[in-house]
Amino acid sequence: MPIPQLSLSAARHLHLAAQGLLKKPRRRAQPADILSTIQRMSLLQIDTINIVARSPYLVLFSRLGNYPSQWLDDALRRGELMEYWAHEACFLPRSDFGLVRHRMLAPEKMGWKYRQAWMQENADEIEQLIAHIQDKGPVRSADFEHPRKGASGWWEWKPQKRHLEGLFTSGKVMVVERRNFQRVYDLTHRVMPHWDDNNDLLSQAAAEAIMLENSARSLGIFRTQWLADYYRLRQPDLKPVLKHWQDNHQVLRVEVEGQGEMWLHEDLFPLLPQALAGKLTASHSAVLSPFDPLVWDRKRAEQLFDFTYRLECYTPAAKRQYGYFVLPLLHKGRLVGRMDAKMHRKTGVLEVISLWLEEGVKASATLEKGLTQALNEFAVWQGARRVTLARLPDGLFAGCRSGWEIDIA
Repeated sequence: MPIPQLSLSAARHLHLAAQGLLKKPRRRAQPADILSTIQRMSLLQIDTINIVARSPYLVLFSRLGNYPSQWLDDALRRGELMEYWAHEACFLPRSDFGLVRHRMLAPEKMGWKYRQAWMQENADEIEQLIAHIQDKGPVRSADFEHPRKGASGWWEWKPQKRHLEGLFTSGKVMVVERRNFQRVYDLTHRVMPHWDDNNDLLSQAAAEAIMLENSARSLGIFRTQWLADYYRLRQPDLKPVLKHWQDNHQVLRVEVEGQGEMWLHEDLFPLLPQALAGKLTASHSAVLSPFDPLVWDRKRAEQLFDFTYRLECYTPAAKRQYGYFVLPLLHKGRLVGRMDAKMHRKTGVLEVISLWLEEGVKASATLEKGLTQALNEFAVWQGARRVTLARLPDGLFAGCRSGWEIDIA
């Protein structure tokens, strides 16, 4: 068979289809959609910055539309989800516990995430903490008194927080819920009473093989270089893996305009005829998180979408090019721009500090309609009553320079 030849636009649309970002949601979200959406992405990265909605909630909103953020917390509390180091700190289906268990059992390989010297130096106190959880039940680090300021004058992490982080990375405790986004820890043997390391443990090789399969499915269409980053794997030799997948009709080699060789996952085979005919269209406009799987691999976003992105919240203000927490803007299959925004929760105002369009993207009625709808939906979901716009590209939102009112009803 000849190798299918795809346009760059078609490849982007296939990738968006795999990620659940090609079309607007067809129905109102339901609680069960939290787990199914995370399963589709494989992972949901966690970040605590809340200048607008925190990242994990925003990633789900971009795919589900208006939904109660509490649903994510509920899914964790019900045991549908777990937290662990995957891409970075992530929510993942609890059914994937076996994929990361080998990492828990070798925490010394986890780099900065685990301080073995600390755990050894404080072994007695850590054993007392484990006994406390065993006796009293789940705990937060906030349940323990804060130490005084350190010699530097800054507040230090309380010892119990460091203990809990170490126990979490080494798999002795798991996060069973979040209260005001604070982790609540319980002992792993109580959370996973039926798990047996002697009988259930996957080898690192077996677990990573499944991680690669998950990555291929969640990416939908991919270059081989993109696979390992999804679960932060060391770059393996993928030639035998791809041959096995190809022999088993799990992937299909394709050629993409300007990209060269790429691979299409079997879940997207039904969409290939539409993609080849140029009939796989994108209709979704959405505000994205900087930690959305679509853009968390900055090289992939640049290669596939010609979108160069750097998170600047850790950059001194005077050196920032765009802003503190800049959100990518998706419109009908393209990453068309980005905005620096802040949600003022006390006053119910979503402030768009600055908005930029990417080079070559022209302001048009269609673009303005899509972004207006995306911004309105984003604001309503966060409980905003008004959006204010400051620095804008020429020709965009010309009639809304002082902000527009939002009909909450």
